[in-house]
Amino acid sequence: MTVREKIALFPHSPGVYRYYDSEGKVIYVGKAKDLHKRVAQYFVPPERLNTKTRILVSKIADAQFSVVDTEADALLLENNLIKQYKPRYNILLKDSKTYPWICVTGEEFPRVFITRRIEKGKGNRYFGPYSAVMHARNLVDFFREEYPLRSCSLNITSESILRRKFRPCLDFHIGRCKAPCVGGVSKEEYLGWIDDIVHILSGRGGEVIRHYRQLMADAAAHLDFEQAQILKDKLRSLESHYSKSVITQAADTDADVFSLVTDGAEAFGNFLRIRGGAIVQSLNLGFKCQIEEPQGAILSSFIGEIEDKFGSLSKEVIVPFLPDVEIDGVQFRIPQRGDKLSLLELSAKNAKEFHFHSIKQREHTDPDAWRMSVMEELRKALGMKELPRHMECFDNSNIQGTNPVASCVVFRDAEPSRKDYRRFKIKTVVGANDFASMKEVVNRRYSRMLEEAPDDIPQLIVIDGGKGQLDFAWQALAELNLLDRVTVVGLAKRLEEVIRVGDPYPLFIDRNSQALKVLQRIRDEAHRFGITFHRNLRSKAAIQSVLREIKGVGEKTEQLLLLHYGSVSMIARAPLEELSALVGAALAVKIHDYLNE
Repeated sequence: MTVREKIALFPHSPGVYRYYDSEGKVIYVGKAKDLHKRVAQYFVPPERLNTKTRILVSKIADAQFSVVDTEADALLLENNLIKQYKPRYNILLKDSKTYPWICVTGEEFPRVFITRRIEKGKGNRYFGPYSAVMHARNLVDFFREEYPLRSCSLNITSESILRRKFRPCLDFHIGRCKAPCVGGVSKEEYLGWIDDIVHILSGRGGEVIRHYRQLMADAAAHLDFEQAQILKDKLRSLESHYSKSVITQAADTDADVFSLVTDGAEAFGNFLRIRGGAIVQSLNLGFKCQIEEPQGAILSSFIGEIEDKFGSLSKEVIVPFLPDVEIDGVQFRIPQRGDKLSLLELSAKNAKEFHFHSIKQREHTDPDAWRMSVMEELRKALGMKELPRHMECFDNSNIQGTNPVASCVVFRDAEPSRKDYRRFKIKTVVGANDFASMKEVVNRRYSRMLEEAPDDIPQLIVIDGGKGQLDFAWQALAELNLLDRVTVVGLAKRLEEVIRVGDPYPLFIDRNSQALKVLQRIRDEAHRFGITFHRNLRSKAAIQSVLREIKGVGEKTEQLLLLHYGSVSMIARAPLEELSALVGAALAVKIHDYLNE
């Protein structure tokens, strides 16, 4: 039975499907609300699929499915199978870093500590994860200052206390522990401290504060001022700590918040968990997309990963767009205004910062690999055969045809090579004709390069402009027989669209991708370099247009006068006698009369 015949028998039920290659290895795992309809979407005419999906379909030798009850079950099963098989073409979790958690053990006298390993089945409760271990340490330090908990790992039980099995340690003698090992604190009081800690870690610190306020008021009412002062100090410490945590304006909000930033084949997500208006969890995760997945599918994978880590989602989930999955009992909301929009914006800010720092970290730790990945991304985006290790960009500058110039900037391995920059004065074109000027400059640049360095022809040429400039640059390259050696594209400013000769439709590269960013960078650098040259020529021409029009004034006389007086207006106001002393009486009269007409 062929793959097409097999998928024709897939049921119209929610579930998970798996694709296998000829060696029996799982290469893709997907979820579906309707298995039959979803899988059929892959087996359509190839022209209706994108490039990466066509490659995936070409490698499918077998397909299997698993039926589940709901879409939520399908999401969780998909997440587990991806972790188990690590299929080549799936969205894969990039960040395998183990985040710290705060553990409250399930012992008779619980301990509170930081861990990176979750051990299920022991009655332990875990809170987190925390993106920064310093945050978790500060919390644990705060608990130990305010609550005299034990820090030892002894197996303390009611029986061991009765048997006097242990002796107090140094923490007891310095006042950091009440020695539950010898009955120094009752089990009820100790567990009351643990309840306070769990409330704070769960985002219900406000309840703890209100409880201590009531205890303080009761102690004062019974004239127990010493106990009231102790409670007041503890209350002040709690309020100080709780005010440092991020609190939303909607104090009764319980929700989960997801945001996503995509960058080509990568995605960077942030998750916030809100309880009682406080952010109790925040986590950043990165994903690698092996085929071109819609944003809804990436968001679903992110949600599945969070649900696998933290359990059930909140009843309300705030998202920037809808995922491609529905979960019973969960309402996905796209806020348009108010506090919940502010929460989404905060999450998006975290995702953007994570994206930025991930790129910077990669660029800093391994710049060569980062540049290679950028060039590879650009090569794929433009459909080039070779990596664009050598790129050049051209830009024209003129104002109504005056002082027409052009610039050529050079990037090698995605970085500027400023020693190779070149400036051109337009020689053969009269007036403001950007098209002909571009043809002249490209022809001059590469005819000379063919003579002096024929092996250094760039792999990619970028033209700053639209279809007209690109067509004339293409003509120049055609006359030099270079079209089989280079790729030439135009980059239009308005929509940042990539224009190709012979293609009626512009190419839109993902605005967040590094491929487009490097094209924008080389275009902007060419514009800056050309504008600077053009301004210098205009300034020079503006000075020359006044003094050089006077018969008898040459370059040396002009420089002498400008160095002495500083400007043309000062020369015009200078006494005739001073001018005569500098340039002679006859020429001084000509200059004085001309400038004062």
